[in-house]
Amino acid sequence: MKFMVGLSQRDFGFTDCIIENKAHIDEVYFSWGGIPNGRSAQTEAEAYTPWELWDMQRAALKRLSEHGISLNLLFNANCYGRDSQSRAFFNKIGEAVDYITQNYGLRSVTTTSPLIAKFVKNNFKETEVRASVNMEIGTAQGMEYLAEYFDSYYIKRELNRNFEAIKDLRDWADGNGKKLYMLANSGCLNYCSAHNFHDNLVSHESEIAQMDNAYEFRGICREYLADARHYAALIENTNFVRPEDIYKYEAYFDAVKLATRVHKNPEMVLKSYINARYSGDILGLLEPAHSIYPYVIENGDPLRLVKIDTNILGG
Repeated sequence: MKFMVGLSQRDFGFTDCIIENKAHIDEVYFSWGGIPNGRSAQTEAEAYTPWELWDMQRAALKRLSEHGISLNLLFNANCYGRDSQSRAFFNKIGEAVDYITQNYGLRSVTTTSPLIAKFVKNNFKETEVRASVNMEIGTAQGMEYLAEYFDSYYIKRELNRNFEAIKDLRDWADGNGKKLYMLANSGCLNYCSAHNFHDNLVSHESEIAQMDNAYEFRGICREYLADARHYAALIENTNFVRPEDIYKYEAYFDAVKLATRVHKNPEMVLKSYINARYSGDILGLLEPAHSIYPYVIENGDPLRLVKIDTNILGG
């Protein structure tokens, strides 16, 4: 199995790890500049100026390109506001795709927008266009609706452990010349009723940060998991796939995506899946990486909810 990993927004040193393990890498995905995407902007971080981040991102992309590692550009925000259909916005999209293609090479684009997908298909014939996991596509019918725009699809997170549904999607993809991908280490709760709202906030985070805000929203999952009564159902209410089980998916997916862009230890995530082995609290492998201390979900077969003896640890 090969993996797609995200260019880290915390640690550009992760690029070294990617290069060292390039035999296992299908693509590296990244956002560009201030264009909204499914995470914080690549050029925004407290420890650096935007210009420093631009320089670091370009240097990382240059190195990845020199080592023959394929690149995937993200336009996967859930909302683009008033720019969603504007001519100026699509000029900006086109300039970004053209610049990256010319300077580093670009294999694919991932987007939530059928209009961005149509634009890229019409103007960059050699670029694969992929439907984002944020579109929550979970049926062959859903893929067929968009077959004119997309060459490949991420499946809905909630289907990760449903092999019957996955087989149906793979059969349709094979019959229609499409590729199929999955996200393995999401920490999001299944069927989260606040997920789209949260994704919308992320899309507009730069604007929101300039406002006198009455509330902070960190995700319903964090509030939900503040109540220990919900811990027992956490395994059932999530969709991650253990590194030890990833081999079961090789027949169904062209590659597997690992969430690493904002993870505090992206190298650990990648190496765990490459080695098909992880020891410890499985929640630490996910993005978001929830903490339910003094409980952990001990990685094993089966997974177990365990309470740590804080007396032994001096707690």
